[in-house]
Parts: sequence; C-alpha cells; structure tokens
Amino acid sequence: MTEHMSELLRIMERLRAPGGCPWDRQQTFASIAPYTIEEAYEVADAIARGDLPHLKDELGDLLFQVVFHSRMAQEQGAFDFDAVAAAICGKLVRRHPHVFSGQGALTAAQQSAAWEDIKAREREAAHPEAGGSPRAASALDGVPRTLPALMRAHKLSKRAARVGFDWEHPSQTADKVAEELGEVREAAAASGPAAPSDEIFEEIGDLLFAAANLARKLEVDAEAALRAANAKFERRFRAMEALAASRGETFASLNLAAQESLWAEVKRVE
Repeated sequence: MTEHMSELLRIMERLRAPGGCPWDRQQTFASIAPYTIEEAYEVADAIARGDLPHLKDELGDLLFQVVFHSRMAQEQGAFDFDAVAAAICGKLVRRHPHVFSGQGALTAAQQSAAWEDIKAREREAAHPEAGGSPRAASALDGVPRTLPALMRAHKLSKRAARVGFDWEHPSQTADKVAEELGEVREAAAASGPAAPSDEIFEEIGDLLFAAANLARKLEVDAEAALRAANAKFERRFRAMEALAASRGETFASLNLAAQESLWAEVKRVE
C-alpha cells in the first residue's frame, strides 16, 4: 500500500475515533450514500469538461467515500478497505478469463458479452436456498433500484433482451414509441384542462421507457444522449437570451412567435 493511501486510512480512522470530527462520527451508510452518488456525478462532470486537474480532485473525493464506507463497515466487524480491494481484484480476474487464464484474445464486443454471461452465472450462484432448492433467479436480479431512472430502464430492457424478450428490429421498437405517444395523447385528451391524471402519469412513464428501449436497440447510451440534449438546449436558450439582450430586448417579455424566431436564428448560426 502506498504511503498516501495508508495516510488516508489513518485520517479516516482519526475522524471517526472518539474526539474526532462530530459530523463524521455521526454518519451512517445511509446518510453518506447521497454524497457518494454526488461525488460520482462530479467525476463524470469533470470528464465531460475535459478538466483533468479537477478530475484528480474529484477522484480523490470519490476515493474518500470508499474509505468512509469501508471504515464504518470495519467498525461493525463486517469488512475493511483491504477486503474491498481484495474483492474487486478477485472480480476483475474472474471476469477476464481471456486475460488471466489464457483462454485467447477476444474483441471488445466478445468481452462485453462474456462479462455479462459471467455476471449472470454469479447472480445465479448467489441466490440463497429456500425450501431445499435455490430460489428461482430473475434475469432482472441485481439491477440497482437507485440508478437514475433512464439508466435503469436501459439496463432492465437489456437484461430482458438477453433472455429473448426483445423486438427483432429497431423499427418495431420505434413503432412502440409511437404507440406509447398515442396513448399519452389519448390520456391527455380525456383529462382535459384538469390536473394530470394517474393515467397520464403512467402513460408518460411508458413512453419514456419505450424511448430508452429504442435507444438501447440503436446502441445509443440514453443517459448520455439526454445529457447532450440538455446541454444543447441550455446552450441555445442562453444564446437566445443573449441575442435578445444585444437588441435591447428582454427575452421573457417577448411573445412566443418572437422567441421561436430567435431560436431559429440561433440554430442557423451553430
């Protein structure tokens, strides 16, 4: 273990020890989990911006989260940081037999498929016995409920596709999106000007799931695609505001036709 890694573990131990940091001492796995997720997103943000100095800092923050959870587990006698490192080492070796067991070279696509096959076998082996026989495994086991909804939709449909529950062609998946959009329109028409109904809520969810499934079928990362769309919208919207200001106008005071004219102008110059 490197000197700095050992120092980080000592710092964490000191923070949690009697007389340490009151805030750190009162934390639990549940209270720290949101910070862990936040730090992972900040790592992704630094990567998206190509900011390597910031990435170094954010990776350090994420590493601290791992150390924090490991320390709390150690205090409970469950496991420690070394056990966490040992577990991931074992998993990486186990899931790369072509590298560590001399099974021959694979393409990236073959390795991805092999990885999923190994994971599936591990999930099946991990099910506890109930009534003398293993509990029936689901192809959807192990997809975390805390994932962002769009990412989880992608993973759920991917797992279903692995056992044959999938459209044969992307066009069929696109037809499903159109079908779900039609059902949203019908539910909205039936609801009228009233507040959105439970039916509209459900149909919007079905539409979003179908769109995520279409993205998977077209081999597009739906989460990344939506992030890019968000960035594009933000860029264009800010440009409209700036363009209106340059003409002595306040964007919010313009009618919709004038705003749409600015939008078209911004798109043309991109």
